[in-house]
Amino acid sequence: MRTAAMGPEQRAEALAAMAEKELDVLVVGGGVVGAGTALDAVTRGLASGIVEARDWASGTSSRSSKLIHGGLRYLEMLDFTLVREALKERGLLLERLAPHLVKPVPFLYPLQHKGWERWYAGSGVALYDAMSMARGHGRGLPMHRHLSRRHALQVAPCLRKDALVGALQYYDAQMDDARYVATLVRTAAAYGAKVANRARVTGFLREGERVVGARVEDVEAGGEYDIHAKQVVNATGVWTDDTQGLVGERGQFHVRASKGIHLVVPKDRIHSSTGLILRTEKSVLFVIPWGRHWIVGTTDTDWDLDKAHPAASSADIDYLLEHVNSVLAVPLTRDDVEGVYAGLRPLLAGESEATSKLSREHTVAHPVPGLVVVAGGKYTTYRVMAKDAVDEAVHGLDQRVADCVTEDVPLVGAEGYRALWNARARLAQRAGLHVVRVEHLLDRYGSLTEEVLALIAEDPSLGEPLKHAEDYLRAEIVYAASHEGARHLDDVLTRRTRISIETFDRGARSAQEAAELMAPVLGWDKDQIAREVAHYEKRVEAERESQRQPDDLTADAARLGAPDIVPL
Repeated sequence: MRTAAMGPEQRAEALAAMAEKELDVLVVGGGVVGAGTALDAVTRGLASGIVEARDWASGTSSRSSKLIHGGLRYLEMLDFTLVREALKERGLLLERLAPHLVKPVPFLYPLQHKGWERWYAGSGVALYDAMSMARGHGRGLPMHRHLSRRHALQVAPCLRKDALVGALQYYDAQMDDARYVATLVRTAAAYGAKVANRARVTGFLREGERVVGARVEDVEAGGEYDIHAKQVVNATGVWTDDTQGLVGERGQFHVRASKGIHLVVPKDRIHSSTGLILRTEKSVLFVIPWGRHWIVGTTDTDWDLDKAHPAASSADIDYLLEHVNSVLAVPLTRDDVEGVYAGLRPLLAGESEATSKLSREHTVAHPVPGLVVVAGGKYTTYRVMAKDAVDEAVHGLDQRVADCVTEDVPLVGAEGYRALWNARARLAQRAGLHVVRVEHLLDRYGSLTEEVLALIAEDPSLGEPLKHAEDYLRAEIVYAASHEGARHLDDVLTRRTRISIETFDRGARSAQEAAELMAPVLGWDKDQIAREVAHYEKRVEAERESQRQPDDLTADAARLGAPDIVPL
């Protein structure tokens, strides 16, 4: 299929086009649900657009545990419908929609009690696998297995011998959440959706009671646009109540934020060939393989402070270290932590009788004519949420609209991925790269890897790795700005790549080189390069300072010490 670049020219054209002609559907919010909604709408033949106040996936959708999973713990709550739905989506993503981005990952569940726990937990995992296979979406994932303590310690030598009497191993899946959203937006754009980030909704357009569009501020170039649409979808996650406030309607439900933090540590600090899932007194703790690193998370605490930059406090970090160290033979220390990130889950509270509650996990409502609200949910089931939101919007359109087709719409990069993967040695030879480099590119871009390699063919210096973040090629930085909608250095180091959490310096030493690579694409002069680098360094220091603070209040105050965006 034809792919769509999301460079600066395309962004400007998209804003102008949205303001020129009325859309059928305008989506507000560029997280995974908003991006999925834009793709759902445009693939039904609707004139669609999406705007995001900051960067794509800059909120919750870049700060998750990066898992695509059925929700094993929901079986314990007897929520079979939710698990069945999520397992189906997991299978679709692995097999059909995004095999280049979504990968299987094994987890070991240590058993701490003899007899009954193996039967109890084993029954749950067996049901999990059976539900997956029953829907025909479990292919490609191995079935669970029971391990003795000796076998479990061979698989995960990192565990203390007294931390388990045996174990279960099962499979789920993972992805790079921010990269997934950027790819979802590009897929929507490839089918004709108009997409613009750094475009903030400042108010809604009204005709009487009806919402007929939104007033949008171009945060980059200045100026405002009136974008008219027959239906507007509010998909702003933890900002749902704030967005509803712009129309004078709080809505029929309330969305509260729950903070979850994650630590990133080097691969060699935890000796294991499998991820881990551990019970805590509140929930579960994951230790997740992440390339040459591990992700350890997460917490679950109420958060009513700054939504744009939730801060991890010293107490949060200590909590995770304490719990993971309870099972590790060689404990982790603060010095082992490369990166820390905090995200906010949008949780539903106070639904009313009038709310159209489509599952226990997400809700869709039509609070005023012309405005649809979708909130709650899980990353894994974003496609179902998007379908429900567009179904609701269609009720307000005076036209026949096709049914949802996204179950059969692969994301850009998926088509031809497996063929290229099979030919990766030949591809590496042709490009003059090590085969491991090509595998890295294929698992980030799929068949769009050809576009990245074309940049290297034009300028061989782009085939070199970044000096202080060698997992990434210089071409990937250029590509992020020219094709993936990155507008600032922070976008590239934090979301298009994961340098900000995968290096001990949090990306500070890579900032100058990356900014200089982005400059020709985005038209930056030396002063702007210096501003970008200074802004990023201030952000890193503000985050470090917040992580030294004892509680949420002081951590939030420290994180707000860095400005949100670089003025042009």
